Amino acid sequence: MKLHYRVKVTGRVQGVGFRFETRNIARKLGIRGFVKNQYDGSVYIEAEGNEEQMQQFISWCRNGPVHARVDEILAEPGDYKGFEYFEIR
Repeated sequence: MKLHYRVKVTGRVQGVGFRFETRNIARKLGIRGFVKNQYDGSVYIEAEGNEEQMQQFISWCRNGPVHARVDEILAEPGDYKGFEYFEIR
């Protein structure tokens, strides 16, 4: 069963390679969707995969890349959209 999550990550998550590492991890895990910076300084992600993939992906998002500082992560389930790949927007 494929799951869809909307994820908002706050902290020092812009200018530290968060989007690029998110894309790399997502592709490695077989996750599809997108990641983008928000005007409020957060990073927004929509991701789709099976339960195990999503657990690993969200777990990674709680820490992010080496130079990031994640203060908070909000992951909410949503309607499956059927993304074809994972991209940076």
